Amino acid sequence: MKKITMLTGLASAAVLLFSQSALAASCGEIVIGSAISLTGKYATNGVHAQKGYEYAIKKIAEAGGVKVGGKCYNFKVIYYDDESKGDRGATLAERLISQDKVQYMLGPYSSGMTKAIAPVTEKYKIPMVEAEGASRSLFNKGYKYLFAVLSTSEQYLASAVALAAEKAQENGKLASSVKIAIAVENDPFSLDIRAGVSEDAARYGMKIIIDEKLPRDLSDMSAILTKVKLLKPDLLIISGHSKGAVTAVRQIGEKNIKVPMIAITHCESADVVGKFGATANDILCSTQWAETLAYEDPLFGTAAEYEMGFKAAYPEYKSKKVPYQTAQASAAVYVFKDAFERANSLDKDKLRDALSATDMKTFYGDIKFSAAGNNIAKPMVLRQIQDGIFNVVAPSAFASHELNWPRQ
Repeated sequence: MKKITMLTGLASAAVLLFSQSALAASCGEIVIGSAISLTGKYATNGVHAQKGYEYAIKKIAEAGGVKVGGKCYNFKVIYYDDESKGDRGATLAERLISQDKVQYMLGPYSSGMTKAIAPVTEKYKIPMVEAEGASRSLFNKGYKYLFAVLSTSEQYLASAVALAAEKAQENGKLASSVKIAIAVENDPFSLDIRAGVSEDAARYGMKIIIDEKLPRDLSDMSAILTKVKLLKPDLLIISGHSKGAVTAVRQIGEKNIKVPMIAITHCESADVVGKFGATANDILCSTQWAETLAYEDPLFGTAAEYEMGFKAAYPEYKSKKVPYQTAQASAAVYVFKDAFERANSLDKDKLRDALSATDMKTFYGDIKFSAAGNNIAKPMVLRQIQDGIFNVVAPSAFASHELNWPRQ
């Protein structure tokens, strides 16, 4: 009897899979455009983002597609490589809208690229949901067609300042005694990070003893690290996207830099653990998302289930963390699905209105847009690399592990 029941269950599952595949094949297409960095200095994260888009598109198709006006649709994205160049990104956005006739856009990678493309999408009143441009300068321009699922960049490493203050006080010192070194890329994202850290440091009365811009090609920060070794800050902040993270961790190891707390952006996407092993231990890494967080939704499941599903689809990620850039790219596609279904229309202006009213829970976190288009419902978290594992250590409400301090 058990064998018959099992066979019946397998047959039912096969019928369900067949019917879902047949439904997906019979759906129409909603074509979305994206100029994204597949080559150039932002290529690592551009590829992460593209795979996040494609994974979400596949999941939505498998779940029956996007339901609009009694019909089903699947997403299809036309991608062009912006080569990590802002002027090319803007030109490609024009091409997507004018020649390919796309009515909806997914964002590029990085704040600088988003800054180049947003005026184009705004001019043509094309709704763009973006996942990789966090600079707060994107959200003071009065744009009505730009929506970002991620937290803005001034939040990325500001919590490291609070952690440094906490550790000073635990050791009988004033928070104002903390000395900070900042080294960032000269781009909108990293400059916002610098601003966020500077504002928080000022609140505590902390001194910024090093405040430097990284070299343009991000390949050598030895001069800055020599200053760090000489001046001995308590907290070192570095932001230079994936290439900057690789350079920072490599040269911190080479120069044997001893700073009690080091906080860097883009650790996961740069695979600093895979590349440098124990050298990366105890570094703090800002993240928009972690698979240990208690977020979930009906499409992707929990944050942990998203990571497992994505790794099954892309086996090359099995031995490392799924970067948050990938997760938030998937979330952007999910936001489009939700907005199309609430608008119940393919009209781009009705879609824009639906996007502006977004208020949803996802595996990536809560998503709700301000009038300026930024997500105001999701916090940043800090992970620390502990024996090669990325563990959430701040804010305390999300922490899964205690902070290792000082960094040895």
